[in-house]
Amino acid sequence: MRLLVLGSGAGGGLPQWNALNENGRAAFGRDPLVPFRSQCSLAVSLNGDEWAVLNAAPDLRQQIIDNVALHPQTGPRSSPVRAVLLTGAEIDQVTGLLTLRERQPFDLWASAPTLAALAMNPIFEALSADSVTRRAVTPDSAFEPLPGLRVTPLDVPGKAPLYLERTRPDPTMSEPGDSLAFVLESGGKRALFAPGVKEVTPALARAADGADAVFIDGTLFTDDEMIRAGEGAKTGRRMGHLPMTGEGGIVEAFRALSPRRKLFIHINNTNPAARRDSPARATLAEAGWEIAEDGMELCL
Repeated sequence: MRLLVLGSGAGGGLPQWNALNENGRAAFGRDPLVPFRSQCSLAVSLNGDEWAVLNAAPDLRQQIIDNVALHPQTGPRSSPVRAVLLTGAEIDQVTGLLTLRERQPFDLWASAPTLAALAMNPIFEALSADSVTRRAVTPDSAFEPLPGLRVTPLDVPGKAPLYLERTRPDPTMSEPGDSLAFVLESGGKRALFAPGVKEVTPALARAADGADAVFIDGTLFTDDEMIRAGEGAKTGRRMGHLPMTGEGGIVEAFRALSPRRKLFIHINNTNPAARRDSPARATLAEAGWEIAEDGMELCL
């Protein structure tokens, strides 16, 4: 199984277009210790010729250009992208679908609520139904987006997409299917992709324990990071993201688990661990954690 990090950043990426915080200033200045991060997406392949893309980030066109494995291989038009899998309907998970509107066949796999969110917006009709097949997934029911790749969606605590919060009785809570994680399995190897997690559930812990690789929500280093930075009024948990550290954070939740590699992904522009030489990064490394970066590749 070949895993390619197309994007490692949270919504807005790094640098975010209007954020001149410490990380943003360094990234705009091309500081090599604070590399650019496009918005979160992972690609997976078993043979290097056919690929599934997990989340269609707004940066998807540039991510394809930056990764030769996803370039068209034959003319006049072609693509090795055979499937797109969505963990939810947030703007930074679905906007890249519009990049794929040029009538190239692929399957689009998502939960019923996510497909409903796409259906309510006519702009996504640009994905012609005679070339893009929309397929509903059900939590805990495995499917094969590529031959030999078994994917099991897990329902994970999160929240409704920001633009749908007003339609919910409690916008801080998710409904079934709003937020998924994907367990990827082939040839005895297992990986977990969980970029938006408000709680490490028993099912998520079981999927992570003993996995060959885990890519999990690394949005914020601390729960109140956005508030202390003066860049927001919400905690990480209110935004649907469990912090890396602190009581009940992901590092603590994983202490009893033993995946071979633990990688944080979906890194916000405020996160001090985005800087390679930061004390925050050293703290995570001491606990056995890596920070995913754009272009990183794992072969399992």
